[in-house]
Order: sequence, then C-alpha cells, then structure tokens
Amino acid sequence: MNQLYKVITKLDDVKKHHQKLIGKTNKQVSKSNGIYHRYKNPVVTADHIPIHWRYDLNPATNPKALERIGFNAAFNAGAMKWNDTYVLCVRVEGNDRKSFFAIAESPNGIDNFKFWDKPCVIPQIENNPDTNAYDMRLVKHEDGWIYGIFCTERKDPNAAPEDTSSAIANAGIVRTKDLLNWERLPDLISDSGQQRNVVVHPEFVNGKYAVYTRPQDGFISVGNGGGIGLGFIDDMTNPDVKNEKIINNKQYHTIYELKNGLGPAPIKTEKGWLHLAHGVRNTAAGLRYTIYMFMTSLDDIAKVTHQPAGYFMAPINEERIGDVSNVLFSNGWIADEDGKVFIYYASSDTRMHVATSTIDILIDYCQNSPKDTFISSGSVQTIIDLVDKNKGLY
Repeated sequence: MNQLYKVITKLDDVKKHHQKLIGKTNKQVSKSNGIYHRYKNPVVTADHIPIHWRYDLNPATNPKALERIGFNAAFNAGAMKWNDTYVLCVRVEGNDRKSFFAIAESPNGIDNFKFWDKPCVIPQIENNPDTNAYDMRLVKHEDGWIYGIFCTERKDPNAAPEDTSSAIANAGIVRTKDLLNWERLPDLISDSGQQRNVVVHPEFVNGKYAVYTRPQDGFISVGNGGGIGLGFIDDMTNPDVKNEKIINNKQYHTIYELKNGLGPAPIKTEKGWLHLAHGVRNTAAGLRYTIYMFMTSLDDIAKVTHQPAGYFMAPINEERIGDVSNVLFSNGWIADEDGKVFIYYASSDTRMHVATSTIDILIDYCQNSPKDTFISSGSVQTIIDLVDKNKGLY
C-alpha cells in the first residue's frame, strides 16, 4: 500500500506541475522596436505535451511511475482561428525523432495552450507511407476546405546501401472541415525537384489554386533551385503544378543568400498581400534562419511591391539555443478582425513563441522601411539619408 501511495503521489505531482505550466500567464517583454512585441514565455514546449501521452497512469502497470513515451520538441506550428479560439497545428517530435501533428488550443492566443486529447491522424498513401511529416501550413481556402500542406520525408531509394541519411522531400496535402478528420490527397506533382515548403494561397486566382513553392535539387542542397516560387493547380485532387516561376529569389550576401521559402499563407490587406518568409544563410557556425517580410500586389500576386532590407525577426537570448541552434522559423500567423496579428514562431527547432503586431504597423514597416541596396556603401548612404532627414530633431 505504501508503494502504491508513492506512485499515485508522484503522478499527482507530475499532473500539478503540468497544470501550473499550462495556466502560466504570459506577458509582453518591455523591449520593443515598435513593429512587434515579443512575449516572455514560450507558448508551447515539449513540457506542454499531455501527461496521458507520456505516462501509463495505471499504478498496476507502471509501479515506478516512469515516463513511457518521451518527447523532444514542439515547434514549427501552422495556425488559424477556430470557433473563436486560437489553434496551432504543432510539429511534435518524439525522442524517437519522428515528427507528427497535434492541435493545441488557446482562448487568447498568448497563453493557456492545451493540446487536444489525441494527436492528428494523417492518412497514409498506400505502399508509400511518410517516414516523417512536419511543418504543416493551415489555410482556410475560399473553396470551403481547410488545407494542410506539410513536408513528407522518405528515404532516397537511389541512395547507396551504406547511406542512411539521404532523403526525398515533397509536399504532402490533406484537407479537413473540422481539424479532426483529415482527407489525404496525392502528394504535390512538380517538375522542380524536391519541395519542402509549399503553401496554398487562400483565394482562387483566375479560377485556379495558387501555391507558393520552394524548389530545390536535393534534400539539403538547393543546387539550381531556391527562391520562393509561384505555380498553379487546376484540381487539388490532382495537384500538378503548372507555370511555376520564382517571385522572390535568393540573393548573394543577404539573410536569404542560401535559400528562402514562404512561412504561412499571406494576409490580405487593402494595400496588398503581407508575406512572412524565412531566409537562410551559411555561417562558420552552421545555417542561420531568420524571418523577413515582403508585400505583393492585390492585382498580381506574383508582383513584389515592397520588401524591407534584412530580417524582420531573428533569434535572441535563449531563442538561440536548442536542437538546431540559431534558428527562427514561422509557418503560422493569425490576423484578427480588429487588425491585431499573432505571429507564431519557433526557436532553434525546439519550442513555440508568439509576437503580436497589427496590420497597419506591418504595412507601414513593409512600405516605409528602406529596401536593400545589396552593397555596404549603399547601407551607409541609407543611414546618412535618415540622419540628414532627422537634422534638428535630435
């Protein structure tokens, strides 16, 4: 009886600590550039994973109260408003390295995120299951469906027998009406090599589905690919991309020098479409991922109208540390009807955070921030121009 009491007490303590974490109030940090406000605490972490996913709660079959299934990270979440609550489709990674999707829900978008009872069950393509699945973008399309486009990874069948790392990545596609029952559609069909980041535009364009792509030659190597592409699909049940072209290219000596890809689907505004994207460059310490913004025309979504120089957000402080350090990545944001924008981003492939802004501020940032001159002397001149403008004001 004494041992049983210890087991129950230990499991009760685990539950209490978990509830305390879930109920923790999140607050804005004091420092801000005026463009966005970060929040102090991550909104979702591996510690937010439900206790009943991790522990066998029956003392008879778990007499030592051990964690049975371990989880490594919770990150790279798609996002949308659902029944007046804020939901994240989180990439959850187990200790076994396999990623899967799970819905976490919050009443206010900044704290109290709780996972739904079970992970998402994604149907598999017959005879070709996903070895790994991750980074889903959730998009409510005007056709009435919610689309989830994610990266499906499988071992490269042409790899040498001793090569157990080479992989092939493509865009897996599901759709749903309730975020519970998912219909699997065929994987993306493209002539542009591997596709690890694909996002569907929320509206029809000339009667077709528009998709933003990131073509690259290999799983890691961009090769002749790279850049944010735009292509068109006639029917999502036969997702064959046509007329794919690059609309936002990688560029030497920028934060998107190595590769770049769209994050979440763009937000429509009166001034144009707001885009959030990731840019990757190589450093002596490895790849560095940051987030940048640009705008495209309402009349032509392929036309970039504004793009500030450099990054919009980069990892700071503890955000720099994690499974893959020095990484900031976003594939989810939510625009409320009052113009407030919740930007959900992951740090270092480990945890989820939130920052908030407004539509008006993001438009101002995109339209009025200096653009990149792509040379150091140009950057100096941009600063001097602002100094001259500010004469008599400082």
